[in-house]
Amino acid sequence: MDALSSFIGLSYIVAASLFIIGLKSMSSPATARRGNLIGAIGMFIAIVVTLLDRQIVSFSWIIIGIIIGSIIGALSARLVKMTAMPEMVGIFNGFGGGASALVAIAEFSRFTSGKAVLPLPMDTAITTIIGVIIGGITFSGSMLAFMKLKGMISGSPITFPLQKVVSALVFLGAVALGVIITGWKPDPLLFYIIVGLSLIYGILFVIPIGGADMPVVISLLNSFSGLAACAAGFVVKNNVLIIAGSLVGSAGLILTQIMCKAMNRSLTNVLFSAFGTGDMAAGSTSTTGDKTVKSVDAEEAAMIMGYAQSVIIVPGYGMAAAQAQHAVRELSELLQSRGVEVKFAIHPVAGRMPGHMNVLLAEANVPYTLLHDMDDINPEFPHTDVALVIGANDVVNPVARHDQGSPIYGMPILDVDKAHHVIIIKRSLNPGFAGIDNELFYDPKTMMYFGSAKDKVQELVAEIKKL
Repeated sequence: MDALSSFIGLSYIVAASLFIIGLKSMSSPATARRGNLIGAIGMFIAIVVTLLDRQIVSFSWIIIGIIIGSIIGALSARLVKMTAMPEMVGIFNGFGGGASALVAIAEFSRFTSGKAVLPLPMDTAITTIIGVIIGGITFSGSMLAFMKLKGMISGSPITFPLQKVVSALVFLGAVALGVIITGWKPDPLLFYIIVGLSLIYGILFVIPIGGADMPVVISLLNSFSGLAACAAGFVVKNNVLIIAGSLVGSAGLILTQIMCKAMNRSLTNVLFSAFGTGDMAAGSTSTTGDKTVKSVDAEEAAMIMGYAQSVIIVPGYGMAAAQAQHAVRELSELLQSRGVEVKFAIHPVAGRMPGHMNVLLAEANVPYTLLHDMDDINPEFPHTDVALVIGANDVVNPVARHDQGSPIYGMPILDVDKAHHVIIIKRSLNPGFAGIDNELFYDPKTMMYFGSAKDKVQELVAEIKKL
């Protein structure tokens, strides 16, 4: 048995090393797929070795779970469209948190069932309470985020009087009951009240957050799922689960910080300001007053782009919603075949999850060498002939620079307005997630190309081929 324990420990070290290498590899589009594979191999090793642990009594339910999970995972990878990736990430975060909460519940039941209820060991009690609270918050919060992203409920912030007070009382109530269970007898009734309060708090945590802040929420909930897994590792005394959860938790927190920096807002402002409309405001209209909007047709837009020397394409959520990424790749290749220099400008918070635009463009086989971060591409806009904005809105709105009364004031934006010509593909003049008008639409050198992103890009491709 000592030899088996040594083998398990060594295998866990190998698996943890693969997690770290895989995570590092996923920091670059060039190595992301390899990093994903390396991480999957590490997880496979961890699962197989864990199944060899002598603490496992019966494999029946484990095998059933593996089969069901494998089928769901394979179908998800095969059938879920890349445009639905934010929703899938959201629900997977929830599953991770829910699984960790179930581990904590099972461990608590094991200690308290069938015998006199005695005080739990301090380390077990603390990690169990932490695991069930974080896991419950992650599960219900992620499920609500999934429904917001899916459009099952409004993506707009949902608020009510004394909301912050109610949320604080629910959370503090769960913590207070956890202290009682930890310091005194572990009453099962109090424990399940904690479970319920955690689930309620997860809902209260997400409902006031609007669609504009969804990338931050996704990354934060991802961090929570990792912290919940880490707590579950302490509960069941599994080292590889502790390491994996710590990696996910810390990476999620770092990513959350990056998202907040990209919007020039604090995390507390994101979580408690109820910012943005959340919806695309399909039925609303934008008041232009005496502002002039210049429109363009496919033929004129094709001539401007086809004879340009340089074009920067700025993708946004509208491209994702229209599933236009493949048409955009075709447009890019066509322009390059005509000698046009083409680059893509990627804003960190464009879309509904971190890296949303990178994922969509990678799925369409757009070379990662064409993708440029905001800080790298912004100095090139003043020297660019045409900036083609596809479904982006708030991340290119110049009011962020000068209007101190604007909710997006101070947010770093892509300097699209500095290009020689700007063509914007958008269904209408409706505001984006922030719910404010975009003054770029009325810039004298801006031309609006109204319609669905996919249809309009395909029209551009057809017209450029005629040149």
